[in-house]
Parts: sequence; structure tokens; C-alpha cells
Amino acid sequence: MAVKKYKPTTPGRRGMTGYTFEEITKSTPERSLTVSLGRHGGRNAYGRVTVRHRGGGNQRLVRIVDFKREKRGIPAKVAAIEYDPNRTARLALLYYADGEKRYIVAPLDLKVGDVLMSGPNAEIRVGNCLPIANIPVGTLIHNIELKEGRGGQIVRSAGGAAQLLGKEGDFAQIRLPSGEVRLVHQVCYATIGTVGNLDHSNIKLGKAGRKRYKGIRPTVRGSAMSPRDHPHGGGEGRQPIGLPGPKSPWGKPTLGYKTRRNKKTDQYIVRRRSKTNR
Repeated sequence: MAVKKYKPTTPGRRGMTGYTFEEITKSTPERSLTVSLGRHGGRNAYGRVTVRHRGGGNQRLVRIVDFKREKRGIPAKVAAIEYDPNRTARLALLYYADGEKRYIVAPLDLKVGDVLMSGPNAEIRVGNCLPIANIPVGTLIHNIELKEGRGGQIVRSAGGAAQLLGKEGDFAQIRLPSGEVRLVHQVCYATIGTVGNLDHSNIKLGKAGRKRYKGIRPTVRGSAMSPRDHPHGGGEGRQPIGLPGPKSPWGKPTLGYKTRRNKKTDQYIVRRRSKTNR
């Protein structure tokens, strides 16, 4: 996929880039695989903002994506590559031999007409889904399960790929895109290949309006607020934060403060993304 540059006809257009969509083969989603969900603008049932910076944006239909790949041993033909406004990756529409249709996250180099398979006997080829025990060491994988049968939970965004480093006992060592090395049970499933749409990281929005189209509202600096609205606020003119470290609007430490609390899964992390074993 290539990135197109816009002519600088306006200040907002200067430096703006966008997708060429040359890999997209179908412009409208499969009706049976979409659902309409209401938008709440980050507000709860009482109308209070519980998630900031959300609201507005273009209307979207949610595509139902098959992360489990549970139709084992049934061949599926790739019917189309589609755009999904809810994620960075593209979707591949599969037509199974039994007549069922499903969406999956489209890996790199997947073409219309390819035949995919899920199951322990599937070939080692892009788009096929197998147990980690059946995947050769060194293979690039994505859409990885962390618990058997739950479906892929990690490495699902555009350009993402993890590498299978080794196997020992019941577990396999996988290096994630962040650099973290993690143990995953070998009975868990993963999909071969790298997630497509590699150029997503090269897109420059160019203007604030394109952020609003995505449903993201403006973010205001804490130092520009009053003391009652943010711990960084107040003072005559520009002031330092006046604290040992930066804080969130609710007084919690932020910007580098470690918030990991799930100690139960520490035993599965071989090497943290911070490059130190802690």
C-alpha cells in the first residue's frame, strides 16, 4: 500500500498524507457481519464524562471480526479486502466451504482468491491459523491467544508482528512488537504472517479536523487549567508544575509511573519491554 501526498492548496493540506486504498477490493461492508452501536461521547448513564476527549466523529458500523478462527479444517476463500474504520488494519472477508462468511484481520500479502485454513493440520502459510506447538521457531505471527479458546488478544494492529523464539515444555517464548518476551502456552492459536497496512504509521493527519472525524475531541494541557481543574493549574503566567512529578487530573502519578497490577501474569514475562528484568 502506498501513501499519497496532498497538494498544499490550504495550510491544512500542507504536509497532509492519506491512504491510496489500492489494496481495497470492496467498498461496502458485508451486511450480515455488521452491527450498529450507539455512541455515548465518553459519558456514563448519568451523563457525566467518564472518558475524556471523546465525542462527535463520523458514523460507523462495527464489523464482527473472527479472532478465534474456530472453524477448524474447513477451507475458506478470500473474497475481498475491506477497509474498517474501527481499526488500523484491513479486514479480509472469507467465504467458507460450508457457506458461512466471516471477517479476519488481513495479513500482509494476502490476496483475493487465496485459500486459508485453520487447525492443527493447516500449512505454514500467510493467513493460516495453527496452534503455536505446530508453528516452526522463527516464524512471524499475529493475532495470538493468551488463553486457549478465548481468541486472539495481542498483535492485531497495522504492521504488527511477533516472532516465535523457542519452545520449552508446555510454553513457547514469543517476542512481541514492543520488545517484550513472553511465555504463551503452546496449545494457544496464532495466525501466520504480519498484519497488513504497514504504512499506517506514515499517515499525517495535517489538520485538527481529521482528528475530529475520528471522534477524538481536543486535549487541553493541565498547566493551562485552573487549580480546581488540574493539579498542574494556576499561577500567574506560565509556571512549572510545582510537584515532585506530574500528575493526572485526579492526582494520580503519570508519565512513566508504572500502573501494572496484575502480578499473576508476571511469571509469564521473561523480558520486559524496558529491557530490564523486573
